[in-house]
Parts: sequence; structure tokens; C-alpha cells
Amino acid sequence: MEQAKAVLRVDNDDVTVTEWQFAPGSATGEHRHGYDYVVVPLTAGTLRITSATGESFATLSPGAAYSRKAGVEHNVINAGDAYLAFVEVELKRQPG
Repeated sequence: MEQAKAVLRVDNDDVTVTEWQFAPGSATGEHRHGYDYVVVPLTAGTLRITSATGESFATLSPGAAYSRKAGVEHNVINAGDAYLAFVEVELKRQPG
């Protein structure tokens, strides 16, 4: 399986901003999120998400952001037949 391309846009004490670029069928590889994060899709498409709990699908729409808490473990795969991209913002500084 082809590796998705990660382009680091910002990395400082507060956030890491990565643009993920996926050819059809490419994947991030298994990983665990160490921080809460926000995903902002740049293109429309469908992701296949695999984890220890099984498989799910997510339909992306440009600009329709979503967030997840730290600790998520998964592999993210472009399940469509077109290029797909999103921006991921990891929030390094937690409230409190």
C-alpha cells in the first residue's frame, strides 16, 4: 500500500499543522494521536479507517471540520478513486 504524503506546515509549542495528501488507495499507516486534533478536509472523498475495533468509513466534504480526542489509534486510507487531502491540526497545549 502506498504511503500518504505528510507535509508539515507549522510545528511550534502550541500546534502541529500537517497537510495530508492521499493518492487513491494510499494510507497514513498505523499511528496513535498523542494530542487532541482537528481535521479540515480540503477535498471531497471517502476515508476507510481501520483500528483494533474494526473498520469504518468517513465521507469528507471540503471545509467540514471535525475533531477527535488524544489516544485515537488507527490507519487512514483513501477509499476513493480520486486524490484526497486534509489539514490536521494537533493541539499540543491542553486546557487547564
